[in-house]
Amino acid sequence: MRARVQSSVLALLALIFAPMLASAASIFDTVSLANALLNSLIGLLITAAIVALFWGIVKYLFSQGSEAKTDGLKVAMYGVVAIFLMVSIWGIIRLLQNTFKVTSTDPIIPQGIQINTVTSY
Repeated sequence: MRARVQSSVLALLALIFAPMLASAASIFDTVSLANALLNSLIGLLITAAIVALFWGIVKYLFSQGSEAKTDGLKVAMYGVVAIFLMVSIWGIIRLLQNTFKVTSTDPIIPQGIQINTVTSY
């Protein structure tokens, strides 16, 4: 089973990095692909946390015993904590982007390194 998982991961990595190895894509294309995958993963994780919250609420409301109600509350609390952590980290990152005036399209180059280009008209 472990060898099967390792071979699947290796095949996935080979599939992702194959264009770069064949010089069909640059490292920026590969980083862009990884960025798109991570952004999709963030949305998926937030959705899973919301589903866990609602599942815990439903489990709490429709359970009969006190132990089942406690389990429902635990699942709902884990969902709330997960949503809080993900959204607060997202907010901290956005705050840092606004503080340092960094957007997703601007390159991060310190002022002393920028090259002055003269355009002639």
